Amino acid sequence: MKLPIVAYGDPVLRKKAVDIIPEEQPDLKELVENMFETMYAARGVGLAAPQVGKSLRLFVIDASPFDDDEPELKDFKKVFINAQILEETGEEWPFNEGCLSIPDIREDVYRKPTVRISYYDENMQHHEDTFKGLAARVIQHEYDHIEGKLFTDKLGPLRKRLIEKRLNDISRGVVKVDYKMKFPAAKKGRS
Repeated sequence: MKLPIVAYGDPVLRKKAVDIIPEEQPDLKELVENMFETMYAARGVGLAAPQVGKSLRLFVIDASPFDDDEPELKDFKKVFINAQILEETGEEWPFNEGCLSIPDIREDVYRKPTVRISYYDENMQHHEDTFKGLAARVIQHEYDHIEGKLFTDKLGPLRKRLIEKRLNDISRGVVKVDYKMKFPAAKKGRS
């Protein structure tokens, strides 16, 4: 089932998400499936639970669209539950990022090229892995969501001022998207 993606300005995007306790989340597998379906319908490469209105430490990734640039991403589809970044290393590099919760805005964001992360998969098996390049970048972007951060937070003051009106428009629903969204400041009837 496709879920509505919450837009910039929704308070859930600014909350630090809580750990998932499997016994308290009996619909976890269904939520993961719905998140993948939602992400694919919106043509994204990652989606975090806060983006579908759930303040949970969960995100899904399918970085295979980047396999032209990095062939090892051909089948890079993963679920990250209760993730904790242990280390980010290397010299920061820019990449033009976007976000399903902030449609029509893309900006260069600097991130470190290597990330070591501890997480559980969809079967609650624990992993500690190191990822590099675009995989690391997508993980860091989605991880920011479960920490209550957005890619726009990484922009300088001038860039933030330049896109402020567009961000407010997104919050009000004044943006064209071809996937279902919930706009926190929209007038009745627009979502």
